[in-house]
Amino acid sequence: MLYFDGLLGIFTLGLWIFCLVDVITTDESSCRNLPKGLWLLLVLVVPLVGSIVWLVAGRPQQATRARGPYERHTPAFPEYDRPGRFAATSPDDDEEFLRRCRERAEAQRKLAREKRGEE
Repeated sequence: MLYFDGLLGIFTLGLWIFCLVDVITTDESSCRNLPKGLWLLLVLVVPLVGSIVWLVAGRPQQATRARGPYERHTPAFPEYDRPGRFAATSPDDDEEFLRRCRERAEAQRKLAREKRGEE
């Protein structure tokens, strides 16, 4: 019986430490149902029950991997997440892009000719 109590105690301690670190590192806007400070207080004061309640009702729904020590929910390419953004599959398929490139190149050539003419 003592062996079972020891394993239960180690499990509870591990769960408590995991949940405590998880609450601290979770972004305030990602916490569900209670503010982050109350979750921290709940996990600190009532370790086993608070940890289980945090895992069930407080932890953020989406499982995201941290990209760095200070980045939590940053997408890899945020410019692709904007609504209404169009990305051509190939530059040859985008006639408007090619037209603007040609106009810009011609304007640069004209400016270079004018500069050479002045010198």
